[in-house]
Amino acid sequence: MHYRRLGKLGIKVSEISLGAWVTFGNQIDEKTAVKLVHAAYDQGVNYFDNADVYAKGQAEVVLGRAIADIPRENVVLSSKVFFPAADDNVNARGLSRKHITEALHASLKRLQVNYIDIYFCHRHDPDTTVQEVVQTMDMLVRQGKILYWGTSQWSIFHLMRAIAFAKQNGLIPPMVEQPKYNLFHRSYVENELAQLASEYGIGLTTYSPLNSGVLTGKYNNGIPQDSRAAMKDMGWMQNRITPEAVDKVKKLGAIAQEIGATTAQLSLAWLLRRSEVSSVITGATRPEQLDENLAASDFIDMLTDDVLDNIDSIF
Repeated sequence: MHYRRLGKLGIKVSEISLGAWVTFGNQIDEKTAVKLVHAAYDQGVNYFDNADVYAKGQAEVVLGRAIADIPRENVVLSSKVFFPAADDNVNARGLSRKHITEALHASLKRLQVNYIDIYFCHRHDPDTTVQEVVQTMDMLVRQGKILYWGTSQWSIFHLMRAIAFAKQNGLIPPMVEQPKYNLFHRSYVENELAQLASEYGIGLTTYSPLNSGVLTGKYNNGIPQDSRAAMKDMGWMQNRITPEAVDKVKKLGAIAQEIGATTAQLSLAWLLRRSEVSSVITGATRPEQLDENLAASDFIDMLTDDVLDNIDSIF
């Protein structure tokens, strides 16, 4: 496992991390989740990503149990706040100081830890001023309840406003952004976020690297009954499995075969080649998937200009 600095921060995270979205507390049982966390940890993964809204808090419960026998200082935990997680009252959403504080305390309890390493604002909240958000996050860092804070899917405009306000007032700015980034979703990171990350030293922990499994090639011949897309509450995924998308993935698979990689490994290596990316958040439902993903960095050096040009011609 290779480790990368989180932007210009001193903390280092495994370049491939394990996320809990959809899987923990939902698609897989707790025993399988615990097994995956330990298998990942044994292979060098130190960063585990979560959110209070995942499985309405159950994903945090499962992860907390999974890491209970791992030294706390050996793992980097992240969670997120914005969406309603459990009680759906008028203040149980957004980024008000009330909701952030109460949501954090609930996440700490579910995870069974005293602090969270990275706490993300899951989306921008148009109903809360950037001043209130920055002041609240600064307060929580100084209290020791979180160590760093960041954003997820924030626009450059709102991210810049948060950074500027923090710097002008001697507060702790957001230093991590978690964007969606994969071969099907490139423009935001490549055309906007990468330059900002480089200029301000912001770390990127990217999610959905395989576009919800489409970039593995598992849907090239239809939707398997045991796949995520076949789940009754995941019908939206089927909109991603278009003939055009499948054709692109099949062409990518041919390139992967030429360099001895799987389609998933090539997709992950393509992300890992970028220095702005601190960690690529992956998901897994089986140990074999985890092992396949963790081997992706072996193929970074094989991404020659010709290979990258061929990939660009497809996507």
